[in-house]
Order: sequence, then structure tokens, then C-alpha cells
Amino acid sequence: MSRFDRYVLSQYLLLFSFFALILVAVFWVNRAVVLFDRLIGDGQTALVFFEFTALALPNLIRMVLPVAVFASAVWVTNRLQGESELTVLRATGTSPWQMARPALVFGLITGLMMSVLTHFLLPSSINQLALREQEVSRNVTAKLLTEGNFLHPAKGVTFYIRQINTDGTLNDVFLSDRRDPNNSVTYTGARAFIVRDGERTHLIMVDGMAQRLDLEKRQLSTTKFSDFSYDISSLTDKSSVSNRSIRAIPSWELFQNRDLIPQSDGYTPGALAEEFHLRFARPLICVAVALIGFSALMLGSYSRFGVWRQALLAFLLLILVEGLRSVVSEPVMKNPDLWPLIYLPALTGLAIAMGFLQLAARPPMLQRRGIATAAKQETRS
Repeated sequence: MSRFDRYVLSQYLLLFSFFALILVAVFWVNRAVVLFDRLIGDGQTALVFFEFTALALPNLIRMVLPVAVFASAVWVTNRLQGESELTVLRATGTSPWQMARPALVFGLITGLMMSVLTHFLLPSSINQLALREQEVSRNVTAKLLTEGNFLHPAKGVTFYIRQINTDGTLNDVFLSDRRDPNNSVTYTGARAFIVRDGERTHLIMVDGMAQRLDLEKRQLSTTKFSDFSYDISSLTDKSSVSNRSIRAIPSWELFQNRDLIPQSDGYTPGALAEEFHLRFARPLICVAVALIGFSALMLGSYSRFGVWRQALLAFLLLILVEGLRSVVSEPVMKNPDLWPLIYLPALTGLAIAMGFLQLAARPPMLQRRGIATAAKQETRS
């Protein structure tokens, strides 16, 4: 690469870092607000909140990476046009194909980033996030240790603690269990303690009373106790563990064990084929949008009004390429043999970029033809 190519490539990477940081921050804040309300509201610590948001970052980066590539390509090319650097290169005989080399290398670098993200980082982060979500959902203690509020850890269950001492003692505990439609039980205790026994969690209530209401017979029975153990492990969601997210399945497993995954995780062959080939198509999308952002701004001659029309054209083409991705997924989901369609958006973007570069290289020829035609007309007149 020439010195100018390295200079332009450095500008691409610098602006790409800026746009990626801004876009990831915007999406991260939006997701962090929801996570903060859910996790902190359930009694989780700030460390759990930051862990969840960090595990969600690879998926956020995957979504904003093509947009950041496109924005940086358009921005840098527009600045080079405005500062007449590309005009000087054209005057020296440099073709648009040669000037597109930094954009191509930039697209390949970001495509490599996307490959590492989709094949390694994203499946690992989604797997870890699913494990942590299961652990948090089983953490009964964090859900119940909130004083002064009526909590509903499960449907038909109400729990209340007036005060929690520094040593972990729970004062004035109220527990109402209405999950049995025929019997309603209410427990009250002056003090209580939470004790873990392996995977089980027990609430030990001291100096309390149990009131059982038989709704069929309309009878209320009351029992006083000095100590009573109540298994609160049942308050967690005991539903069966959901299947792995298809994005959490490693690429090597999608390639080697594609016939076994539908039996274990329940995904159709079309969904597996779509996900596997999409992980290879996303890097090509980065290359395509980088070249589209550059080549679209190379169309037309210098204008004092700028290149807003070319930039608008490039943006519309970006929407077209992204729209094609959603269109081609449906046929592949139904018929896995149509997997080559997954690469159609990227190949379409590359074809459009090459067409634009070819058009950008022809204006001098067209101008010479126009001058020659005008000269012939003057001669005839």
C-alpha cells in the first residue's frame, strides 16, 4: 500500500472507532435502563447488572458494526472530496479503482472483526448470559430480601419483611400461600432466617402462627409454633429449561452436528442453515457497505453544493441491502437447499459498488467524446 492508502485507511479506522463507540453507547444505555430496573428491582447487586450489560455488548456490536462501517466510509470520502484530495489524485491519472483500495482493505478488516464476533464472541456471550439468567432466576434470597415491600415471588404467593438486621435476621415476616385453590395458608413470624441446604432454600420462622383456610368447608384452623421450616425453593420458576438460542450454538457444531441439533434443540434444518451461512455473509456485508459508501460518493463531478445526493443514494442502497437480508431469510428457513440466497445481499452490494466504480472511471472518456462531438458540429456549421 502507498503512503496515501495508509493515510486514508487510518482515517477510516479512526472514524469507524468513533461511530461504533457512539452507536454502541446509545444502544447500551437503552438496554441498560431496562436491565437496571429488572435486576435491581429483584434485589440483585450492581456487579450483576454490569455483568449482564457486558455480556450483551457483543450482540449490540454485531448490530451496529455495518452501520458504523458505512458511516465512516461516507464521512471520510466526503471529507477527501471536500478537501480536493481525490481531485488531485484524479488529475494525476489515478483511477477510482486504485482509490478504492483503502476502502476495500477497511471493509476486509471490519469483516474480519465481524467474523470473530459472530463465530466466537457472540455464541460464548449468549451461552454465558443464559447461564447467569438461570442462576439469577434461582436466587430466591435476592428476590425476598427486600424490607418494607409486599413481594410476589410466585403467582399466588405474597411475602413481606418489616425489617432486616445487619446479621441477616428477618423481623416480622408475613407469608401468604394461595397456590392451592382449595386451601389458603398464611404464616407470620416474629423472626425468621434463610438457610440454604444444597440446592434447597428454607425459611426458618420463629415464634409465629400458621392460619389454614379450607375454602370448601369454610373452616379456619390456627396453629402456633416456636419454630417452623418452609421450603421457599418452590417459589422459583421450575419450568423446564428452554432450548439454547440458535445464536448460542458454536459454528463448528452447526457444521459437524447439524443433523443432531434438531433432535436436541428443536430447530428446523432451514433455521440452522440460515444461521450458519449468515455468520459468513455478515462479514461480506461489511465489505459491501464500505465499498458502497466510497463508490457512491465518487459519482458525479465537483459541485459547490456538496455530495448530498450521492450520500443519499448510498444511504438508500444501504437500506436496500439490509432489506434484502430479511427477504432472503424466509425461503431458506423453509428450504435449506436455498442457502446461497443468504449471500445475495452482500453480492448485490458488491456488484453495485463495482458498477459505481466503473461509472466513476468513465466520465473523462464521456467528456472527451462530448468535446469531440461539439468540435465536429462547429466544423460542419
